[in-house]
Amino acid sequence: MTIAQTTTPTLRIPAVNRPIAIIGSVAVAVAVNLVVWLLGKAAGGSFEVVKNGATTQVGVGTVISSSAVPLLVGLTLAALISYRWAGVLRVAQIVGGVLAVATIGLTVSADFDTTTTVALSVMHLVLAPVLVIGLEAMRRGLSGD
Repeated sequence: MTIAQTTTPTLRIPAVNRPIAIIGSVAVAVAVNLVVWLLGKAAGGSFEVVKNGATTQVGVGTVISSSAVPLLVGLTLAALISYRWAGVLRVAQIVGGVLAVATIGLTVSADFDTTTTVALSVMHLVLAPVLVIGLEAMRRGLSGD
């Protein structure tokens, strides 16, 4: 008699070096957020906000820079500190994830239309798992997992 065993599929996070973790995470975040922006545009989002009489447009360049720069700075800082203290990668996963979600408040408080607000909020949410997974891949690269 045999006993059937079931396994739950798990996310396999590869072990990669620091530069690959940083570049890969930034590339994934930018690509996914551009897709979210395109979907938001297709759904009728204006991606415009009027502040002090001036209209500001959230375009492709803004999406790219707003996705890439914070992630690039945060991951690079964590990678540099990890040369001295590898535990910073766990701390950065928590802090970075919380900051990515918390900054949704900035989007919600702006005077965007609903579709734009939802799309921009989703872009913030995209950064959290990308950051956590990128840092985990970096951590595994350091520990040889």
